[in-house]
Amino acid sequence: MAYSSIIKPTDYFNTKLYTGNGSTNAITGVGFQPDWVWIKDRGDTHDHNAYDAVRGVTKMITPNENYAESTVAASLTSFDSDGFTLGNVARSNASGGSLVSWNWRASGTSGSANTDGSISSTVSVNTTSGFSIVKYVGTGSNATVGHGLGVAPKIVLVKDLSASVSWRMYTEMTGNQSQLALDQTSAADSGNTTMWNSTSPTTTTFSIGTHGNVNTSSNNYIAYCFAEKQGYSKFGSYIGNGNADGPMIYTGFKPTFIMLKNASAVQDWQMYTFDMQPFNEFCTTSAGRLKPNTTDAQSTKSAFDMLSNGFKMRTNASDINASGNQIIYMAFAEEPLVANVDGGLPTTAR
Repeated sequence: MAYSSIIKPTDYFNTKLYTGNGSTNAITGVGFQPDWVWIKDRGDTHDHNAYDAVRGVTKMITPNENYAESTVAASLTSFDSDGFTLGNVARSNASGGSLVSWNWRASGTSGSANTDGSISSTVSVNTTSGFSIVKYVGTGSNATVGHGLGVAPKIVLVKDLSASVSWRMYTEMTGNQSQLALDQTSAADSGNTTMWNSTSPTTTTFSIGTHGNVNTSSNNYIAYCFAEKQGYSKFGSYIGNGNADGPMIYTGFKPTFIMLKNASAVQDWQMYTFDMQPFNEFCTTSAGRLKPNTTDAQSTKSAFDMLSNGFKMRTNASDINASGNQIIYMAFAEEPLVANVDGGLPTTAR
């Protein structure tokens, strides 16, 4: 039997639901000190907002918009040993609001210097879970940036902190001459040689070309890098069949979080979190769907079954199962299907 090096996935990624109080609000129960926190008010049309330990507290970026980084004193004010503390900013702590936070663990520090690339970077990395936060300054010339993972990442998500330009995502599934924009509905392009310099990431660096969204001279950038780990994370794609009896996507674990994008068409991004819908089937009246590129509140969506080893499409919706279209996905585990290295048992079916 295959083994997972991660005994408890929630030690590295965890979803936390909480209620806003419109004042100082210490959110606990994450299970670790998070290094990247992404927040959305599920019941309102507030913007998404995200923070990380490398950039520091109160430094807000907005996944659904192209805004530059802003300093908001009453936003996320500390990263704590079991969560984080918020001020009274409505988008993350509206009084009575029903909010969700997605939390990733890196090194638990503000990062350290990395000189693996032609551009020096500051990196907070967790090689066990395959996640790193990378801050760098653009040069305007083709370059490489160290990511610290020790293996090649399958996904690199970049945001220019200094300018109002779109988020850009490299995925192994769409290739090194293509990119997706997290804050847009656009399909993956092709023949793009200036974004990633037509070069796939290596075990030490990812490449950036001369495109301003990833490499304007003297601009500050943040990148979130993800490498796949057995029993914990899976980043891949499938081809839709346009049928309510859709494809089954094998991940090797029971998913708790899935983000999808139809890379072949103009469609919204989709996010599903099991904590927001604690039933096997996402075919109920309370399915927990959010859209990373919009301010939409949580909505109902007949979508798929969450299985002990992946997910099964149960819709012909064009955003996640259009016939012949490539749908990319990111998935993180609730429990691994494979056994743990310490002799733990594989997961049971839901």
